[in-house]
Amino acid sequence: MAAGFKTVEPLEYYRKFLKENCRPDGRDLNEFRTTTINVGSITTANGSALVKLGNCSVICGIKAEFTTPAIDAPNKGYIVPNVDLTPLCSSRFRPGPPGEEAQVASQFIADVIQNSQIIEKEDLCIVNSKLAWVLYCDLICLNYDGNILDACTCALVAALRNVQLPSVKINEDTGLAEVELSTKNALKIQKQPVSTSFAIFDDLYILVDPTDEEEGLATGLLTIVIDEDGKLCTIRKPGGSALSAEQLQDCISRAVTRHKEVQTLLDDVLLSVKTE
Repeated sequence: MAAGFKTVEPLEYYRKFLKENCRPDGRDLNEFRTTTINVGSITTANGSALVKLGNCSVICGIKAEFTTPAIDAPNKGYIVPNVDLTPLCSSRFRPGPPGEEAQVASQFIADVIQNSQIIEKEDLCIVNSKLAWVLYCDLICLNYDGNILDACTCALVAALRNVQLPSVKINEDTGLAEVELSTKNALKIQKQPVSTSFAIFDDLYILVDPTDEEEGLATGLLTIVIDEDGKLCTIRKPGGSALSAEQLQDCISRAVTRHKEVQTLLDDVLLSVKTE
C-alpha cells in the first residue's frame, strides 16, 4: 500500500514524513548519510580519494604534468578540474559530451578552488616563466544518488591532501628538467573547503544531504561551501523557493558543523594511512 502511494503521489508521501521531522530513509532532516573516505586507491595517480555519501560514490584522481606558465602569470601553475557523470553511475546520463549537470558540477568545483584558495598557484611554479605543474583533477561519479557537489568537493580535498610530487630541478648544462622520483613532497594545502547541500520543501522544511529522489521533489536547492576559518567560499542557489534570513543562517551554522565533521574524518583517514 505504502509503495503504491509513493509511486502515485511521491511528494505527498514525503510530506507525511516531513511533518514528523523525519525522512523515509529514517534520517532526521538535519542528518547526513554515512560518509566514508579512502585515499591513495589509484596507484597510477599522484593523489587520489574515494568518497561515499550513502549510495553516492565519487572517486578523484589527480595527475601532475609539466607545463609552461602563462605569459601574464609567469610564476603560477594550473589546477584543472573535471567532473564526469557517466551512464554507468545512473541511467539519467547518456554517452557523449558532458551534459549540463556535469558542466555545472565542473564549474562549481573550479569556483571552489578559486574562491577558497585551496592551493596557492605560485606553489605549483618550478622555474619562473619556464616550468610549472598542472594538476588535472578528474572526478568520476561511480554511483549517483544526489548531492554530487558535496561528494566531489570532499573527494577533491582528500585527493589533494594525498598528492605527492617528485622533486624537480633544472640541469644547468642542458636546461632540461630532471625529476628525482626518490624524493617526493606533499602539496601545501592552504584551505580545506567543505560543501554542505540542502533541499527545500514547500518553503517549510530544509533537508541536509538530499538524495537523488529528494532533489527531484524539492522546491529549491542550496549549497554552502565553508573553510576551516568559517569563511564563506561559495553559495549556490539555482532558483526555487526563497529562504528567510533566519533559515539561511541556520543552514550556514549547519555547514560550519559539517566542516568540523568532515575535517575530523579526513584527518583520521590520512593519519591512519601515514601510520601503516
